[in-house]
Amino acid sequence: MTTTTDSEVVTYERRGPVAIVTMNRPEYRNAQNSAMTYALDAAFTRAVEDADIKVIVLAGAGEHFSAGHDIGSPGRDVSVHYENKAVMWWDHIGRDGGDQRFARESEVYLGMCRRWREIPKPTIASVQGACIAGALMLAWVCDMIVASEDAFFADPVVRMGIPGVEYFAHPWVLGPRAAKEILFTGERFSAAQAKEWGMVNRVVPRDDLESETLALAGKIAEMPSFGLALTKKAVNQAEDLMGMRSGMDSVFGLHHFAHAHNAEVSDGDSLGGQTAKSMAAQAKKE
Repeated sequence: MTTTTDSEVVTYERRGPVAIVTMNRPEYRNAQNSAMTYALDAAFTRAVEDADIKVIVLAGAGEHFSAGHDIGSPGRDVSVHYENKAVMWWDHIGRDGGDQRFARESEVYLGMCRRWREIPKPTIASVQGACIAGALMLAWVCDMIVASEDAFFADPVVRMGIPGVEYFAHPWVLGPRAAKEILFTGERFSAAQAKEWGMVNRVVPRDDLESETLALAGKIAEMPSFGLALTKKAVNQAEDLMGMRSGMDSVFGLHHFAHAHNAEVSDGDSLGGQTAKSMAAQAKKE
């Protein structure tokens, strides 16, 4: 059974005890706008509330998992109102400057990712092609990552003068030295490298990505739901005791300080003069 939500920017498919939630903007490499964020949230909520669903798979339609945040497609919807679900804060509509950016990113990016990290069912990211910047956040909130051999990853936002994406999990999912390397250089790293660093669970041929992901999901689905939920909570709490949540809070402040600095020195441009095209052009030079 396959259904779609929010003008088909996300699809939902149920295969036995597994829900497959798929980002569906392949023409824009599944760049994440607000419509996608809230469609993802609706799909995840649906899977959580379905007692027959044991495992959730997050995938991306087309050649790429996701190019990250939408900073330039015709569907970019920064000024569109959506009801806050992740944080108790005022809406960003009608706000100016740092107030607007902080309100929106607290909800749409950091808040939603934290909300999805706490989904009480195991989640698996199935990653092919590009997984860039904001897409790392989507993969990192999942409990496991299965990547195709052609998958590549990067967080190049230091080029904007910004110290990493909003959900700053880098030191915990990569380790401090690898985190510094990928941020300092902005370079892509391969699925094989990601596995070596411990970020990815399995690397498989592109043609086998779906079947291998579903096989893993099926194996997990054999375990009792409540046991899985408690185990997930135990590991997440251990990460937080190692400082992940408080670390993210501190870096989120630095993230917005960087936006404010850019806006002050670049005629109001909080991205430091970078666009989707300029970021892509720089990536091609590597």
